[in-house]
Amino acid sequence: MRGYMKRVVVTGMGVISPIGNSVEEFWGNVKKKTVGIGPITYFDTAEYKAKVAAQVKDFEPGDYMDAKAARRMEPFCQYAVAAAGQAIKDAGLDLEKEDTARIGVCVSSGIGSMQAIEREHAKLLEKGPKRTNPMLIPLMISNMAAGNVSIAYGLRGKCTNVVTACATGTNSIGDAYRSIQTGEADVMVCGGTEAAITPLSVAGFCALTALSSAEDPMRASLPFDKDRSGFVMGEGAGVVVLESYEHAMARGAVIYAEIVGYGATSDAYHITLPAEDGDGAARAITFALNEAGIVPEQVDYINAHGTATHANDLFETRAIKKAFGDAAYKVKINSTKSMIGHLLGAAGAVEFIVCVKSILEGYVHATAGLAESEEEMDLDYCREACEMPVNYAMSNSLGFGGHNAVLLLKKI
Repeated sequence: MRGYMKRVVVTGMGVISPIGNSVEEFWGNVKKKTVGIGPITYFDTAEYKAKVAAQVKDFEPGDYMDAKAARRMEPFCQYAVAAAGQAIKDAGLDLEKEDTARIGVCVSSGIGSMQAIEREHAKLLEKGPKRTNPMLIPLMISNMAAGNVSIAYGLRGKCTNVVTACATGTNSIGDAYRSIQTGEADVMVCGGTEAAITPLSVAGFCALTALSSAEDPMRASLPFDKDRSGFVMGEGAGVVVLESYEHAMARGAVIYAEIVGYGATSDAYHITLPAEDGDGAARAITFALNEAGIVPEQVDYINAHGTATHANDLFETRAIKKAFGDAAYKVKINSTKSMIGHLLGAAGAVEFIVCVKSILEGYVHATAGLAESEEEMDLDYCREACEMPVNYAMSNSLGFGGHNAVLLLKKI
């Protein structure tokens, strides 16, 4: 398959996160095992089981856009535009010299703006329909992350939005990868964004019993730990610039890594639970390996979905064992969610960036807070960080609805 497709490389990255609003700051805090979780400050949590979240801190929209543009965007769009701007600058793309009709966007959100929905619904009930903000719909809908990035930077190529719940960020990068492979675009600005720490959203996840009720930030998000009790909601954005290898070389770009495999499947099992035997995720992993033309033994590191829910961590472990066989016991596995919580639609994109940095620096971060796993979960989940060559890194994402997405990166 790869012989008929263009090679695709990563040349730029941008992050807005609970532990840093730049790639440098974010990655530095990842290496320090900084936990960005704390009490929710956006609303009163007295009646909520979940009291903590991983909120973005010290974010100023004016640092990335003018005041008028910021007022026409909800936080999830502001984060997307900010991270995209970082990624474009990092890639060294001179948009005045580029054919912007060949630069596409696939920056997605799993939810869109819950803030706008809650705010305008309250207004509807209190003051009637005539007081509804005429901008409600364009503020709310999830595709506006991609739309606003396109408008902000004048990117006129393919512009799409992938919504696959917690697999959104990974599918967005995967779809952008396919667009470049097949010649639809030379460059894609892609990733995920989310800002859904709101009363209704938290109430909904609490009702699902999906969120951790722990109040100690250091013991709230515990992927692969026997004491895990649910995920912690996070927010932020991760955006990367992908290019065809030829385009990157022609303009003298610095190439960080190459995408060599992408797998996407469905469990066709349950609207919230992953398949218990891990079959869907295992097939996505195998598809990515097969596209890359490598065997499991060649993968050095997996950034797991690792949400810290009982079902996800166990079933993802089964998926890795099913796809990797005996090699599952040799690969390093960690979860960035141990530090930044679950960024929902942005999670996979931010974790993809972690994979790129791991390749560049030969460093695999620790799963913060991990003390002891139960019997069946007997893989190497990185209780401690390690310095090691990372030639192939894999990022897994699993979403409500049975969506499985896997990206495979290679050192270049």
